[in-house]
This record gives sequence, C-alpha cells and structure tokens, in this order.
Amino acid sequence: MITLAIDTCEARGSIALRQDGLAVARAAHKAGTDYSEWLLCAVRQVLHSAAARMESIELLAVATGPGSFTGVRVGLTTVKAWAEVYGKPVVGVSRLEALARSTKNEVGPIAASYDAQRGQVFGGLYCGLSGRLAKVGDEQVIAPGAFLEWVRKQAGDRTVSWVSLDPELITGLSAWQERTERGDTMLRSPEELADTVGWIAEERAGAGEYIDPLDLDANYVRRSDAEIFWRGPAAHAK
Repeated sequence: MITLAIDTCEARGSIALRQDGLAVARAAHKAGTDYSEWLLCAVRQVLHSAAARMESIELLAVATGPGSFTGVRVGLTTVKAWAEVYGKPVVGVSRLEALARSTKNEVGPIAASYDAQRGQVFGGLYCGLSGRLAKVGDEQVIAPGAFLEWVRKQAGDRTVSWVSLDPELITGLSAWQERTERGDTMLRSPEELADTVGWIAEERAGAGEYIDPLDLDANYVRRSDAEIFWRGPAAHAK
C-alpha cells in the first residue's frame, strides 16, 4: 500500500509517504511558514523524491487534531479536495493517539500530551484493547497540573507511560516526583508524527475503517477565539 500522511495540527507538522509499511520520503514543516503556502509545495517535493505521483497514492491519512484551528483546517480541507479529485480513500487519526502509539507500548496506560498554549496542554489517556489503543475518557485541553491529577485518578495503582512533545510541562510539576516514585516514565516524542499517523491509518484501512471525506471532521477540543468572543463572556462562563 502507498500512503500519503499529513499532520498540520501545529507548527511541528510533517508529511510522510509510506510504501509497504515503511516511510520512503518525509518532510518537516518549517517554523514560521504558513501551511497554506507550505503544504502543497512540500507534498510535491515528497512525491518527486520518491518518484511517485498523486495518482499512485492508495490511501490518504490525516491528523484531525487537536491543534491550531488554521493548521487543522488547512490539512483537512486539502485532504478532502484530494479525495474528491483523485477518488482516494481517507482515514482520519487523532494526533494524540499517534503520539501515544509512538511509544510502541501495546498495553498502557499511556498519557500523551503537547503544548496547547495559554498555560494548557492537549492531553489524552489510552489503554491497550484487542491489539489497539482505546481512549480512556475524552481528549481534552487542560492545565498541565490538572491533567496529571486526572491521569492519576484514572490510572489508579497502575504505572503510566507518558509521552509528550513538551515533556517539561509535566515533569516540571512538583507532583511529577510522586509519579516517578510509582514507576512512571516520560518519553520525549519526535516532532514528526505524520509517519505514525500513516501507520495507524493503514491498520484501519486494513479493517475497512475508512471515512467518507464529507464526514471528515476536526477534533479541535477547544473553541476558537472567534466563537468565544462572538458568544460573549457570559456564554463563555457557562
């Protein structure tokens, strides 16, 4: 299978072209470059470097969030357009799940997180189920300390494998010492997650779990500033 996977959820985005289960070409997003300017050019370069064409792609994989509203929207809109023009199947993948899968831990629990700005992190907790990772509760945007406490309550006496693009936001907390004494570990994830997004998508495609491009939706977790300000402070406080 030839898979084109993209992650545009935040500045540390990437593209991966996979063939027969391995990444054959990659590109990392350049900081300070808008995705609307970078993405199409970078995809052309990735395809060219692997002597591939969009017509040869058999699966489109995309990270659906959480992340920046602009980044996620650019990625999903582009994939929807490709799916319509080239008639390609699509699978959407949570970026937090891709982060959790990067640990290669098939059991769990695994706590995945990265910086959401404004003193918060995007976070999710996963456990192994029938050879896959299943969410424990909802993915969320939350203060680092509150996320650590929530994971503690969910995990109970079990040790937790932590993985993050920004581990210092968790390990810098005073409560982290207690977690390490319990045997918890923290892994700093590589920034390029597109290859893992493609890997998960291929597994789901193998089980026939495609998504209609029209139903491909973003997992923003939190509302945009525009929505918050439009609704007003009173609505925001509800």
